[in-house]
Amino acid sequence: MQSASPINGPSACGIRAPLKVSGALGGRVKVTPTATIGCPVTAHLDRWLNNSVQKAAYRQFGKPVVEIRQISSYSCRGRNGRHRGPLSEHAYGNAIDVAGFRLSDGTEITVVKGWWRGSRREKAFLKEALAGACDEFYTVLGPGADRHHYNHFHMDLLVTNVSKGRHFCQPRPSRGFFAEAEGDPVSTASIKPIPFTGPAGLGFSGD
Repeated sequence: MQSASPINGPSACGIRAPLKVSGALGGRVKVTPTATIGCPVTAHLDRWLNNSVQKAAYRQFGKPVVEIRQISSYSCRGRNGRHRGPLSEHAYGNAIDVAGFRLSDGTEITVVKGWWRGSRREKAFLKEALAGACDEFYTVLGPGADRHHYNHFHMDLLVTNVSKGRHFCQPRPSRGFFAEAEGDPVSTASIKPIPFTGPAGLGFSGD
């Protein structure tokens, strides 16, 4: 993770204190390509990986995630790539789109393939990861939300959502959400949890 020069414009786009993030969880999880995001998203990304993604990976595969593939971080554009209308949270470095994961044994799990046509374990892992994102971020959109999010998880910190006391999440985890993906999880009895320390200097601790 590296600090970068402020991004000012065009228009209302920009990040006051952008970070170039090439790794998360103290470098244990690689972020490719390097993401340009703000400090708050960096912290929430770490917590999501530690509290949800890694636990789901250990539960389903007995191995940790060592890399995530992001397909959009800072981008001065409208929502869903439109040139007109409200600006996307990407325009403020307040969002990240994650399309895939790689485990320590080299196994790759993509949202576009795993969500609909993956193995039971892949489906369970992705749905657990999405459910965890819904707890950690203020807006989460994934496959089934609309035609724009069929291949990735969009996660942002839209303040107006949390100020209203809610997190907007589609598809919304509900009773039966994991039914299709149920199976015998890999034992995690011998797995040592990865401690969460947060981005350097921010003083966060695990929930």
